[in-house]
Amino acid sequence: MSKFDDDYINLVKEILSRGVEVENRTGINTIKIPSYNLEFDLRREFPILQTKQTFYKNAIIEMLWIWQMQSNDVRELHKRNVHIWDEWMVDEDGIYRIYEPVTKEYDKDKEVIVLDPLSVSVDNPNGELSPKYNENGSVMTAKSLIEGKNIKAAKFYGREYAYTIGTAYGFITNRYKHTQNLINTLKNNKTDRRMVKSLWQDEFLRSAVLPSCVWSTEWDVTGDTLNLSVHQRSCDTALGLPFNVTQYATLLKMIAQVTNLEAGNINYSIKDAHIYVNQIDGIEEQIDRYKRYRELLNQYKNHINDFKNYEMSLILFLEKLEEVQGIKETEYIKNCKLDKRIIDIIESEEKPYLWLNENVDDFFSFDNSRELKDSKVKSYKHIGRIDFPIAQ
Repeated sequence: MSKFDDDYINLVKEILSRGVEVENRTGINTIKIPSYNLEFDLRREFPILQTKQTFYKNAIIEMLWIWQMQSNDVRELHKRNVHIWDEWMVDEDGIYRIYEPVTKEYDKDKEVIVLDPLSVSVDNPNGELSPKYNENGSVMTAKSLIEGKNIKAAKFYGREYAYTIGTAYGFITNRYKHTQNLINTLKNNKTDRRMVKSLWQDEFLRSAVLPSCVWSTEWDVTGDTLNLSVHQRSCDTALGLPFNVTQYATLLKMIAQVTNLEAGNINYSIKDAHIYVNQIDGIEEQIDRYKRYRELLNQYKNHINDFKNYEMSLILFLEKLEEVQGIKETEYIKNCKLDKRIIDIIESEEKPYLWLNENVDDFFSFDNSRELKDSKVKSYKHIGRIDFPIAQ
């Protein structure tokens, strides 16, 4: 099991044990702690969770969308079968619609007043928004575009932002040429102490559907080792953090390769580390998986004969199970399958690692198609997926 799993389980247990429940803009309460720090040494391990499946292709493609394609256009993700930004995409009419977390009685005729993000000043982007008006002077309204989901609120960003997330993430990296400037500095002035790339730009906060959560990176070269500090203002620990850590580890490895440096440490700084209350069951399942892993690992280290006998009985049971059609998966069967995956991880001789095509010497040449021909996570074993609800 990865060190990331050890650290991650410690984090979520701390949130559940000493966190405070708070309200927030989504309508789904969170349990939060104010801050947390993680450390990774990429010379020892590539950080990717094994207590649950991380869909690393989606994670890497999203990172390349921001830092390589430098795009805010969600359709670029759709071309690659990635849909993680769909809930924050501006619709074709220039309106961004926010939906009720749970719709008990669907009302297709429900209308809400559309608000204007530009009605507040640049120096007060979180101020109270005014309604958006049509050309004839009437107040603009909006209805749900998703059958079965009631609309809760709406904002007008303009048709020029249709299918985008507004002026966030890739819009910012493109506007300030963050990646190009970073690589140029690393190649020509690698001891520079000003290699700070911020996605938090005041002038563009009003027109960003979701201001960047991972908002800043600081880059450092010590000797021939490239190190990275990542700052995250708000952390959806169940859904976002596993993606984000794997993404920025990949980014560090790629940037190091094209600048002839060795990827070193990541210091990952989190503010507002939270778990949504409707994610607690999934997090507790993940904690139970980790606990079971520790139990089996202890048996493997101290009672190898018992471990091997149990492994053999599992294999025989699961083989017989495959021969029988139509058996409902009971809790016992589910746990047997989980144990088999855990045993595979314990007995694995290789940890997960990131393979990069060594012939790529230009960051913008790394393949960003669905196949990710130049970057793959290899020897990746996991216990299985856990589905978590998304808070819009």
